[in-house]
Amino acid sequence: MVAIDTSGGEALGGGLLTTADGKPLKQALAHAQARARRKALLLVVPLLAFIVITFVVPIGQLLFRSVYNDGFSANMPQVSAWFQETEAGAEPDEAAYAALVADIVASAEARTIGVVGTRVNYEISGTRSLFTSAGRNAKDLQPPYREALLELNAKWADPQLWGVMRSVSSAYSANFYLAAMDLARDANGDIVRAPEDRRIYGMLFLRTLWLSALITGLCLILAYPVAHLLAVLPLARSNLLMILVLLPFWTSLLVRTTSWMVMLQEQGVINNALVALGLVGNESRIQMMYNQAGTIIAMTHILLPFMILPLYSVMRPINPSYVRAARSLGATSWTAFRRVYLPQTLPGIGAGALLVFILAVGYYITPALVGGASGQLISNLIAYHMQDSLNWSLAAALAALLLAGVLILYWLYDRLIGIDNLKLG
Repeated sequence: MVAIDTSGGEALGGGLLTTADGKPLKQALAHAQARARRKALLLVVPLLAFIVITFVVPIGQLLFRSVYNDGFSANMPQVSAWFQETEAGAEPDEAAYAALVADIVASAEARTIGVVGTRVNYEISGTRSLFTSAGRNAKDLQPPYREALLELNAKWADPQLWGVMRSVSSAYSANFYLAAMDLARDANGDIVRAPEDRRIYGMLFLRTLWLSALITGLCLILAYPVAHLLAVLPLARSNLLMILVLLPFWTSLLVRTTSWMVMLQEQGVINNALVALGLVGNESRIQMMYNQAGTIIAMTHILLPFMILPLYSVMRPINPSYVRAARSLGATSWTAFRRVYLPQTLPGIGAGALLVFILAVGYYITPALVGGASGQLISNLIAYHMQDSLNWSLAAALAALLLAGVLILYWLYDRLIGIDNLKLG
């Protein structure tokens, strides 16, 4: 705090205000503001550090991993240098084969030939054994190396293999993004569509978007009347009903998913009830799990509170006299709802839809447990590459594309509705 000296008129008479300790007032205020800014910065430093460590660094590492993989370039330096000195599509000569053999020998001695084969195997399935087999026999190879390698395996003359080795000879590559979009490079380095049996990611992205949109729509249809009822009931009854909405929300996700597995299986509660009521024969029980239906039912229930809460937050303050005024002026119930009530709930609809859709796009546990083959989402394939195939770069590229899609959706929401209208509760 700055104390202003007003005891005498000398300072005012001299045209300069001073503090009690004789410092110019302007300078003292500047120092006080700077000190306040430093205190504010120190208060938010822990939060900034937390965000950087837990969010920025992992996201940055993910993006870096999606374009960087030195499994080939770091262990095959001589043939990588040959690729850099020649143009794409150049026929491999004896020097290229000699460099390849020398690298294979060195990599086999360093026990990294498996890493090299795995990197190439990401681009052409079945080539890992080609490198490991060559690693076991490379020491015995004698010039001319081209004929010697071809005697081991004729695939060493495959132009596609050399094209792939050229594309992975640089640690930085966009190949994983191409693979994530069902694209690939041919022997000349041109981008072409991937073989038909490897086009799975585009279909999974579309399925993820479609199921997420469908689940969002179902959540909106179910949540709107519930939120309206919560908003118009007296506060005591509304609080009681809100507990029923929040109780599943507070329950473990795994518990809720396994509960749905009990409900939806062929010998589950729903099928048993339908059979007991005579609506379904015992031999024709409905398959409601390990397919898209299971994913849709379970995720709609799990994500429903994320739609109800934003809607309730915008419906509660709406004055019911607006609708009554519209009705008194001759509007029908539908017209009053469509032209008076619904527009006031749009911020809640937008916030709930955005929240549910983003959560649904990245959902993993529920599709993995109840989705089966047809109910899997792109998040399940990312987990597969992280845990089973160990192709972390492809998993990172898929995750980066998913992240880009979410950011685009967020940008569209901001442009169409405005992020200032986002009300989450």
